[in-house]
Amino acid sequence: MYTSFAEKLSEPDLIDLGNNIYVVRFEVMKVTSVRAAVRDLLDRGVIRRGQTLVDSSSGIYGHALALVCRELGLKCHIFASIAVDAAIRTQLKYLGATYTQVPPSGDDGLQHDQETRVRLVHAYLKDNPDAYWMQQYHDDVHYIGYESVANSVVKELGSEDLTLVGGVGTGASTSAMARYLRQSGCDARVIGIQPFGSRSFGSEAIPLDGFIIAGIGSGIRFGNIDYRAYDNIHWINFDVSAAGCRNLLSTTGVFAGLSAGAGWQVARHVRANEPAGGPIVFLAADPGHRYVDRVFPPDGPVEDDPDYRPGIITDLADMTGPWCAMDWTRRSYDVQDDLPVYPLRA
Repeated sequence: MYTSFAEKLSEPDLIDLGNNIYVVRFEVMKVTSVRAAVRDLLDRGVIRRGQTLVDSSSGIYGHALALVCRELGLKCHIFASIAVDAAIRTQLKYLGATYTQVPPSGDDGLQHDQETRVRLVHAYLKDNPDAYWMQQYHDDVHYIGYESVANSVVKELGSEDLTLVGGVGTGASTSAMARYLRQSGCDARVIGIQPFGSRSFGSEAIPLDGFIIAGIGSGIRFGNIDYRAYDNIHWINFDVSAAGCRNLLSTTGVFAGLSAGAGWQVARHVRANEPAGGPIVFLAADPGHRYVDRVFPPDGPVEDDPDYRPGIITDLADMTGPWCAMDWTRRSYDVQDDLPVYPLRA
């Protein structure tokens, strides 16, 4: 028996999809990282019960923080992107959280608004000095919750020739899984996924691929990405990811969001090229409800999955859509422009 709904949501399901491909399927992935992070901060006396926790979110992090604050006796305020829909806003309300929904920045009408939201967090902290900024974009305290997930994967699948596939996001999922898999003795190959337009792995010069930025990419420099964790990086656009979502649902029954669709595409590509290789595990951060209108149109036909393949590049300057891939070889990444790592806690 679980002690709370948050505890239940913090434990994902490992599902065998056949052909030695597996999915770690979360209901709300960020509950795994947020619950462990907040409990750790409470245990160390960094925060106290009754205090307000604040952060920026494009959806599931805000829901997770509100849920955990409700469980552990804290208050919560979220600066939410336009991607935070009515379902999540309703849950924030009934969980006792407050939120400010921020309109998208720029002329493209998309939610490339992370810098704006973080600026608003700073203004909030100035007016509410007792509030604590969780900094999901920078603080690797969010890694802690993934240790048990990594250990579970190794226990079920073994440690030999394992490949992990997942969105880079804030770095607190695939970077964290890489850390704990390798600490357990599993020298996993880690493949990170980025959308075009993300500022984490050098694709900011490519036109922003709108909707997917909320799930696996970044509109600002993130401080908790361990670039040296990744063996390969795949850049994937919306159409490839959406086709992956539809194929994943129609062939396995797994109803999941865009990051899972991208992961499924990469996992199948790797398996096609390595038919006798070891287990491939990809991460599914959330179910597909938020994406129904754009990814699974109820009145549209069930489309065939186009035979997408990545173009292989050896230099970031050669990046091109709709899908390309590059060996990263666990190297660091030096930012070559003056875009801010925005910003660390004062």
